[in-house]
Amino acid sequence: MASDLDLTDSHSGSEKHLGHGHVRPDGSRPGDDVRVGATARRVVVVLALLCALGSAVGVALLWPPAGTLTTLREQVASGGSVVTDVEARAESLQQQTCPGTSLDRLPDGTIPASASCPILTATVLQGPSKGQQVQVPVPAQVAEGGITPGDRVDLGYFPPTPGYDATWQWVDFSRTRPLGLAVGAFALLTVLVARKRGLAALGGMVLAGAVLAFFMIPALLAGKPPLLVSVTGCTAIMSVVLYLTHGFSLRTAAAHLGTVSGLVLVGVAAHVAVGATHLQGLSDEDSAYLGQLTSMATLRGLVVAGIVLAGVGVLNDVTITQASAVWEVREHAPGASFTTLVRSGMRVGRDHLASTVYTVAFAYAGAALPVLVILAVTDPRWIDAVSSSALAEEIVRTAIGGACVALSVPITTAVAAAAVASASVQRPAAGGAPESHDHAAHPVRDHGTPPPSPLGRRAQRAAEQRARRRHP
Repeated sequence: MASDLDLTDSHSGSEKHLGHGHVRPDGSRPGDDVRVGATARRVVVVLALLCALGSAVGVALLWPPAGTLTTLREQVASGGSVVTDVEARAESLQQQTCPGTSLDRLPDGTIPASASCPILTATVLQGPSKGQQVQVPVPAQVAEGGITPGDRVDLGYFPPTPGYDATWQWVDFSRTRPLGLAVGAFALLTVLVARKRGLAALGGMVLAGAVLAFFMIPALLAGKPPLLVSVTGCTAIMSVVLYLTHGFSLRTAAAHLGTVSGLVLVGVAAHVAVGATHLQGLSDEDSAYLGQLTSMATLRGLVVAGIVLAGVGVLNDVTITQASAVWEVREHAPGASFTTLVRSGMRVGRDHLASTVYTVAFAYAGAALPVLVILAVTDPRWIDAVSSSALAEEIVRTAIGGACVALSVPITTAVAAAAVASASVQRPAAGGAPESHDHAAHPVRDHGTPPPSPLGRRAQRAAEQRARRRHP
């Protein structure tokens, strides 16, 4: 029975942490003493290799035609939609008044006779116009937020055309430097704290960005099937990132299989849900502008791909945790059966799933907070609020992500339990020689007999070396 498993440390009596981040003092990880049988090892490795190979073949078959983005850029440029962003330095802000327009409409619906029209004087810092001072109108809301001399801003430059002079317009504040500092601090702290694993995780993020930029986005814009593109691209990312971050092991392979299963479920569910709810991806001005540049089919495909991509990180965390939990349960209970391993692993999985679900919900609620505020102010009926495009998209993303994560927990637990159900546990004996605990010869321990504290493989090797020096 799962309740018979003793998962306490024999020295401290404290409960063991069954997560993937737990490391023993000797540097080993929970479950390192579990020895999986040859048959189970081959099955898990072959299935994981098939997933990785399948994703590589899928990427090759779905690879977009050369020049997809270049062709789209040329089409946008021919329509006069391209604006060159140029960095400038704010010099002064002058408050002026001008006749009110519909953009200045007051909360009661009236249009004021006059409105504030701030004018910014800025010095261009790059390009052919470097050093030139220009004046551009600034939105009143931006000016109210504050623009001080010396602020770096981005201005849009429209080159001269027949009958029209070159013009400048306000774009936004230039955030390159503070964003660079924030990203640099994040990367530095990640490496300092997590060391090699942190560096590997950063490398995985770079790889994910490359797959997204060079494969997924061009393929979606080229009209490739969004379901296949998103699932294939995310599977290719995880087939590398999982092993790069967590190392090559059967635990990682089991988590890999669970992650791929979850990605397939997320992709199919997203494809069905987007069609059933008629989500067009027109929830904001940017997506509406993108719809003018491409097609509505491409826009719907981006919604599907966005839902799949959002579920990758959550799936990775859950599956790795479940695989590690099952391995550690096996290490502490060499006689546990497949059913016992599944039940014990699911106890960890239920707690993790519960926290993950509301974490995902809060993350999406934070992203949609401006929409929620607008809905609260306008006070519509709640059914209308839920049915709005912006909110419905977040609800679908949360529901699908949570449901598929819930299904990935038992799938990963079952895969990991099947892999270690017949495994043996090897621990070093008192004299330094490895001691094998076969599950058939040693039944599950009860609470009255705590298991010996596992030393891990590093400590085992050190003990063997000391034994050889004593008895050459």
